[in-house]
Amino acid sequence: MTEVLRVTPTGLARPFGEEEIIVSKTDLRGHITYANDIFLRVSMFEEHELLGKPHAVIRHPDMPRAVFKLLWDEVQAGREIFAYVNNMARNGDHYWVLAHVTPSFDTQGRIVGYHSNRRCPQPAALARIEPLYDALRALERRHADRRDGLVASTAMLEGELASTGMTYAEWVWTL
Repeated sequence: MTEVLRVTPTGLARPFGEEEIIVSKTDLRGHITYANDIFLRVSMFEEHELLGKPHAVIRHPDMPRAVFKLLWDEVQAGREIFAYVNNMARNGDHYWVLAHVTPSFDTQGRIVGYHSNRRCPQPAALARIEPLYDALRALERRHADRRDGLVASTAMLEGELASTGMTYAEWVWTL
Protein backbone atom coordinates (compact mmCIF):
# COMPACT_ATOMS: atom_id res chain seq x y z
CA MET A 1 0.00 0.00 0.00
CA THR A 2 1.27 3.46 -0.87
CA GLU A 3 2.19 5.70 2.03
CA VAL A 4 0.19 8.94 2.02
CA LEU A 5 1.78 12.12 3.33
CA ARG A 6 -0.69 14.07 5.46
CA VAL A 7 0.12 17.77 5.32
CA THR A 8 -2.03 20.71 6.32
CA PRO A 9 -2.12 23.57 3.81
CA THR A 10 -0.37 26.67 5.13
CA GLY A 11 -2.09 29.17 2.83
CA LEU A 12 1.34 30.45 1.80
CA ALA A 13 2.35 30.59 -1.86
CA ARG A 14 5.65 29.04 -2.93
CA PRO A 15 7.08 31.11 -5.76
CA PHE A 16 9.20 29.99 -8.66
CA GLY A 17 10.58 31.94 -11.59
CA GLU A 18 8.72 32.74 -14.79
CA GLU A 19 11.64 31.30 -16.74
CA GLU A 20 11.67 28.04 -14.77
CA ILE A 21 9.99 24.85 -15.98
CA ILE A 22 8.94 22.14 -13.54
CA VAL A 23 9.25 18.75 -15.23
CA SER A 24 8.14 15.29 -14.22
CA LYS A 25 7.44 11.97 -15.86
CA THR A 26 5.19 9.18 -14.62
CA ASP A 27 4.34 5.63 -15.51
CA LEU A 28 0.84 4.62 -16.62
CA ARG A 29 -0.42 4.58 -13.02
CA GLY A 30 0.80 8.13 -12.39
CA HIS A 31 3.81 7.10 -10.29
CA ILE A 32 6.75 9.47 -10.64
CA THR A 33 9.69 8.14 -12.65
CA TYR A 34 11.53 11.47 -13.10
CA ALA A 35 11.52 14.86 -11.37
CA ASN A 36 13.81 17.72 -12.39
CA ASP A 37 15.71 19.86 -9.90
CA ILE A 38 13.16 22.69 -10.12
CA PHE A 39 10.34 20.28 -9.23
CA LEU A 40 12.36 19.03 -6.27
CA ARG A 41 13.15 22.55 -5.04
CA VAL A 42 9.63 23.94 -5.41
CA SER A 43 7.89 20.86 -3.98
CA MET A 44 10.49 20.63 -1.17
CA PHE A 45 10.90 16.87 -1.67
CA GLU A 46 14.08 14.91 -2.10
CA GLU A 47 14.27 12.80 -5.25
CA HIS A 48 14.19 9.52 -3.30
CA GLU A 49 10.96 10.65 -1.61
CA LEU A 50 9.21 11.14 -4.95
CA LEU A 51 10.43 8.41 -7.28
CA GLY A 52 7.90 5.59 -7.41
CA LYS A 53 5.28 7.63 -5.52
CA PRO A 54 1.94 8.70 -7.01
CA HIS A 55 2.07 12.18 -8.52
CA ALA A 56 -0.88 12.92 -6.24
CA VAL A 57 1.66 13.33 -3.40
CA ILE A 58 1.73 17.03 -4.43
CA ARG A 59 -2.02 17.35 -4.93
CA HIS A 60 -3.50 20.27 -3.05
CA PRO A 61 -6.80 19.45 -1.30
CA ASP A 62 -8.33 22.62 -2.76
CA MET A 63 -7.91 21.29 -6.30
CA PRO A 64 -11.26 20.23 -7.79
CA ARG A 65 -11.45 16.54 -8.63
CA ALA A 66 -13.38 17.35 -11.83
CA VAL A 67 -10.31 19.07 -13.29
CA PHE A 68 -8.12 16.04 -12.53
CA LYS A 69 -10.73 13.78 -14.13
CA LEU A 70 -10.66 15.95 -17.26
CA LEU A 71 -6.86 15.89 -17.29
CA TRP A 72 -6.64 12.10 -16.91
CA ASP A 73 -9.41 11.47 -19.45
CA GLU A 74 -7.51 13.51 -22.02
CA VAL A 75 -4.04 12.02 -21.55
CA GLN A 76 -5.30 8.45 -21.23
CA ALA A 77 -7.07 8.98 -24.57
CA GLY A 78 -3.71 9.96 -26.07
CA ARG A 79 -4.26 13.72 -26.16
CA GLU A 80 -2.24 16.51 -24.59
CA ILE A 81 -3.81 19.01 -22.23
CA PHE A 82 -2.94 22.37 -20.74
CA ALA A 83 -4.49 22.86 -17.31
CA TYR A 84 -4.20 25.16 -14.34
CA VAL A 85 -3.29 23.15 -11.25
CA ASN A 86 -2.75 24.09 -7.63
CA ASN A 87 -0.04 21.86 -6.11
CA MET A 88 1.16 21.54 -2.54
CA ALA A 89 4.74 21.42 -1.33
CA ARG A 90 5.95 19.05 1.37
CA ASN A 91 5.48 21.71 4.07
CA GLY A 92 1.90 22.63 3.02
CA ASP A 93 2.72 25.72 0.94
CA HIS A 94 0.96 25.85 -2.43
CA TYR A 95 2.14 26.68 -5.91
CA TRP A 96 -0.03 27.26 -8.96
CA VAL A 97 1.14 26.01 -12.32
CA LEU A 98 0.04 26.00 -15.93
CA ALA A 99 0.66 22.34 -16.70
CA HIS A 100 1.21 20.86 -20.15
CA VAL A 101 0.64 17.14 -19.79
CA THR A 102 1.27 14.74 -22.67
CA PRO A 103 1.21 11.00 -23.06
CA SER A 104 4.53 9.30 -23.88
CA PHE A 105 4.36 6.65 -26.60
CA ASP A 106 6.49 3.63 -27.47
CA THR A 107 7.52 2.77 -31.04
CA GLN A 108 4.22 0.89 -31.60
CA GLY A 109 2.20 3.96 -30.61
CA ARG A 110 1.13 2.63 -27.20
CA ILE A 111 0.99 4.99 -24.24
CA VAL A 112 3.79 4.05 -21.81
CA GLY A 113 3.63 6.99 -19.41
CA TYR A 114 3.06 10.72 -19.10
CA HIS A 115 5.26 13.81 -19.24
CA SER A 116 4.41 17.14 -17.65
CA ASN A 117 6.01 20.55 -18.06
CA ARG A 118 4.73 23.24 -15.73
CA ARG A 119 5.21 26.97 -15.85
CA CYS A 120 4.34 29.83 -13.56
CA PRO A 121 0.84 31.08 -14.48
CA GLN A 122 -0.06 34.71 -15.02
CA PRO A 123 -1.90 36.34 -12.07
CA ALA A 124 -4.73 37.52 -14.36
CA ALA A 125 -5.37 33.91 -15.41
CA LEU A 126 -5.48 32.75 -11.79
CA ALA A 127 -7.97 35.52 -10.97
CA ARG A 128 -10.34 33.85 -13.47
CA ILE A 129 -9.51 30.23 -12.61
CA GLU A 130 -9.78 30.43 -8.83
CA PRO A 131 -13.52 31.36 -8.64
CA LEU A 132 -14.45 28.49 -10.97
CA TYR A 133 -12.28 26.02 -9.08
CA ASP A 134 -13.74 27.27 -5.75
CA ALA A 135 -17.27 26.65 -7.05
CA LEU A 136 -16.36 23.18 -8.37
CA ARG A 137 -14.72 22.21 -5.08
CA ALA A 138 -17.66 23.53 -3.04
CA LEU A 139 -20.06 21.46 -5.13
CA GLU A 140 -17.90 18.35 -4.69
CA ARG A 141 -17.83 18.84 -0.92
CA ARG A 142 -21.61 19.22 -0.67
CA HIS A 143 -22.00 15.55 -1.58
CA ALA A 144 -21.50 12.89 1.09
CA ASP A 145 -20.55 10.38 -1.61
CA ARG A 146 -17.32 11.43 -3.34
CA ARG A 147 -18.44 9.87 -6.63
CA ASP A 148 -21.65 11.90 -6.60
CA GLY A 149 -19.60 15.04 -5.94
CA LEU A 150 -17.32 14.26 -8.86
CA VAL A 151 -20.28 13.66 -11.19
CA ALA A 152 -21.89 16.93 -10.10
CA SER A 153 -18.74 19.03 -10.45
CA THR A 154 -17.88 17.45 -13.79
CA ALA A 155 -21.36 18.38 -15.04
CA MET A 156 -20.87 21.91 -13.70
CA LEU A 157 -17.50 22.23 -15.45
CA GLU A 158 -18.96 20.92 -18.70
CA GLY A 159 -21.86 23.37 -18.37
CA GLU A 160 -19.55 26.31 -17.76
CA LEU A 161 -17.48 25.37 -20.80
CA ALA A 162 -20.60 24.84 -22.94
CA SER A 163 -21.76 28.36 -22.04
CA THR A 164 -18.52 29.70 -23.53
CA GLY A 165 -18.76 27.50 -26.62
CA MET A 166 -15.22 26.28 -25.93
CA THR A 167 -13.45 23.20 -24.71
CA TYR A 168 -11.34 23.47 -21.56
CA ALA A 169 -8.23 23.53 -23.78
CA GLU A 170 -9.61 26.44 -25.81
CA TRP A 171 -10.82 28.28 -22.71
CA VAL A 172 -7.42 28.01 -20.99
CA TRP A 173 -5.87 30.04 -23.81
CA THR A 174 -8.37 32.89 -23.36
CA LEU A 175 -7.17 33.53 -19.82
